Amino acid sequence: MIKSIRKILIANRGEIAVRVMRTAREMGIKTVAVFSEADRNFPHVKYADEAVCIGPAASKESYLRGDKIIEVAKSLGVDAIHPGYGFLSENADFSRKVQEAGLIFIGPSPESIEVMGDKLSSKHTVAKYNIPMVPGTPDAITDRAAAKAKSAEIGYPVLIKASAGGGGKGMRVVENEAEFDEQMDRAVGEAISSFGNGACFIEKYITKPKHIEIQVMGDKHGNVVHLFERECSIQRRHQKVVEEAPSAVLTPEIREAMGKCAVDVAKACNYYGAGTVEFIVDEDLNFYFLEMNTRLQVEHPVTEMITGIDLVKEMIYVAEGRELSFKQEDLKINGHAIEVRVCAEDPANNFLPDVGLLQTYVRPQGNGVRVDDGIEEGMEIPIHYDPMIAKLIAYGKDRTEAIEKMLRAIDEFKITGVATTLPFCTFALQHEAFVSGKFDTRFVGLYFTPEVLQKQVSTAELEIAAVLASEILKRKQNNSSAQSMPATTQTSQWRRNRVTLRS
Repeated sequence: MIKSIRKILIANRGEIAVRVMRTAREMGIKTVAVFSEADRNFPHVKYADEAVCIGPAASKESYLRGDKIIEVAKSLGVDAIHPGYGFLSENADFSRKVQEAGLIFIGPSPESIEVMGDKLSSKHTVAKYNIPMVPGTPDAITDRAAAKAKSAEIGYPVLIKASAGGGGKGMRVVENEAEFDEQMDRAVGEAISSFGNGACFIEKYITKPKHIEIQVMGDKHGNVVHLFERECSIQRRHQKVVEEAPSAVLTPEIREAMGKCAVDVAKACNYYGAGTVEFIVDEDLNFYFLEMNTRLQVEHPVTEMITGIDLVKEMIYVAEGRELSFKQEDLKINGHAIEVRVCAEDPANNFLPDVGLLQTYVRPQGNGVRVDDGIEEGMEIPIHYDPMIAKLIAYGKDRTEAIEKMLRAIDEFKITGVATTLPFCTFALQHEAFVSGKFDTRFVGLYFTPEVLQKQVSTAELEIAAVLASEILKRKQNNSSAQSMPATTQTSQWRRNRVTLRS
């Protein structure tokens, strides 16, 4: 049965909240923003038809207050809640409570979120579909002696991974048996601290891994399609910085095989809505299932650019109970898209956050350039949340043109007041490894040092410097000749020089 959605509450903030609201407005759907005290003046609050403050700046007192968010939704006659990404987007309990409150959760079922939210349970779930898996332990480690024996069997190095969570937390590379116990203790401790779950398992460590993911979309009628891949291998601290679609290295045959596997993963948990199946790919282009993210991804715009599909619109249609508006055979790759995450981080200082006041914030424009953001010039970047300022997306008829457009757009993006990842992105996109497509998740460690960001003096800067030098020389010459002038004449000459310099 189709249930029309007339009003959506976006249980998120910043860029993704604005992005969802824009599609809703195009569809004639009213929107409700929720915000913390720190975000009172942010664009997503102003853009929404209604807005409600739900608590102090800290996430646990605002954006993670599922009970408060549902209370607001019910009081304002909301039909559905879109969680965006992060915060409550992959919280099965929140999804379930939204449904129990008589509201629509714009995302997958609580059961799908639960199954795919744990790396071990997700692997067990998809096993019947013969999905390629990285060699390792099928269950959480309970016997270290057995775990060491398994590690010796598959061969070092191995990777210890937390079963819950993500973002690189609870992950440790073990080079040999002598360091196994130490790295195991660290992984378990970090997993407990981050996720409240110390369960860890072992996988063979792929030494030259590429991170490639497949976008999937399913409906409540059993239809599931894939919308091709995204290359996400340029990362720092296991978190993505540059993403592109399609990958520069996949053959049509591998693309088709990965797409089929991704669809099978989604079918294994009766998935509906937008989701992403992540794979690790070795240097011989063998691919292995990693996990499924049961939400909209940060990097979804590159998929939208090459397919022409508005993923948020499809999520809303699916939530209403409609069938997908397209079939697999309707989809094809058109051109190439690249996204860079513009984060308030200092690449020269190990990418540490550098939050503060955006003194200057001028977005690039022009053909093939898209900026998804949720902040404005003169605003403070709060220390309480992820430091991403914007997502910059460039689209071209092919990869070369997309790179050229992105470099131009980065150059036009004017930000002062905080350090950003833009200089690193320029470096990455111009590097031979990226241009050739022969790069993997080790890119930062292999090629990047703070020294490479020492800015090259541009032609424009040289021209400005030459003009200034000329003016200074003129002033010195005029001052020298003015020494023999009467005082009134000297003053007049100084005023003329001052006007010249200012102009």
